Amino acid sequence: MLLYEFKLKGKAKQYRLIDEAIRTGLFIRNKCIRYWLDNSKVGKYELSAYCKILASEFSFAKKLNSMARQASADRAWAAISRFHENCKKKIQLNKQFPNFKKRAHSVEYKTTGWKLSQNRKYLILTDGFEIGQLKLIGTQDLHGYELSDIKRIRLVRRADGYYAQFCIAYNREIKTEPTKRMIGLDVGLTHFYTDSDGNKVDNPRYLRDSEKALKRLQRRVSRKFRAGQKPSKNYIKAKQKLAKKHLKVSRQRKDWACKLAQCVIQSNDLIAYEDLQVRNMAGNHKLAQSISDVTWYQFRVWLEYFGRVYGKITVAVPPQYTSVNCSNCGNEVKKTLSTRTHKCSCGLVLCRDTNAAINILMKALSVVGHTGTRAKDALNTWGELSLYLESG
Repeated sequence: MLLYEFKLKGKAKQYRLIDEAIRTGLFIRNKCIRYWLDNSKVGKYELSAYCKILASEFSFAKKLNSMARQASADRAWAAISRFHENCKKKIQLNKQFPNFKKRAHSVEYKTTGWKLSQNRKYLILTDGFEIGQLKLIGTQDLHGYELSDIKRIRLVRRADGYYAQFCIAYNREIKTEPTKRMIGLDVGLTHFYTDSDGNKVDNPRYLRDSEKALKRLQRRVSRKFRAGQKPSKNYIKAKQKLAKKHLKVSRQRKDWACKLAQCVIQSNDLIAYEDLQVRNMAGNHKLAQSISDVTWYQFRVWLEYFGRVYGKITVAVPPQYTSVNCSNCGNEVKKTLSTRTHKCSCGLVLCRDTNAAINILMKALSVVGHTGTRAKDALNTWGELSLYLESG
């Protein structure tokens, strides 16, 4: 599956109607959660049937396309099924109980409620909201795909405008010559990763670099806020500038992680890395911001995606004892976080991160053929990653 994204150009009235469609999708999603809480033995098909009842009860819900209502019910069921899976796995912390959401930023259409113009440069929404024709701005070309290949469309609202995402049924594979190289990666805060060959990649630290500008924009928002009063135009403008800055940092991280992962995959035939629980690690309030800024999770997601595209082997191994054990003799050499050099009684002396990367590679080779657990958000609700580097 591929996902192409275009920016939408339309009138202010059309943007307001898109907002109404997004709010309606959120309303249906929350109603489905409530229906599941109030009734026992409710499954996915019962929630889909409940959408028809909601359309008959609420006139604004009827405006939303029937398949878009079902897509909102699918979102509710995704939250419910995730909760059930966590309960089965006996995950004690943060079972992610399905909650009601206050905000949403997107609404999905399946195969109806929309159509494309003949030149594939305009998206026409035909459901009850009567949004009409919107221009698609982007470099992707939809002419190479049949309309039947487009399985879903998502309308997304961001700080800098509105976007349309097209989910296309397409199996992307790229043939490459074997490099005959294997590599183990140890991620960290001092360096983004250190590989088993001793090479290191520095952390970009996009959030740290933008921290001063973000604080200045946040102060402007705070100064213009008046409790109990209607938000002023200046407050809305200041809030929008702050959101755009955060969006820029997010895009910088994603772009950097994607390009680095593609480079690593193209340069090696087997890539081993730690199966880290980044969300749990971010619970350390002293390191939370630094861990969130280094994008380990996005890097792993892209590694696994490009591994499938290029036909390379990616192996996630348990991180336990990779920094403690000696890569030469296997003895335990306990170290504090401030100790950056590994010194063993067998005579091995090297960087602790390089030692850990070698241990990760050795673990991967011992279990090769049994790949580790995939990142949970490697698949979005459509079943594929957001691919903005389709050209590879």
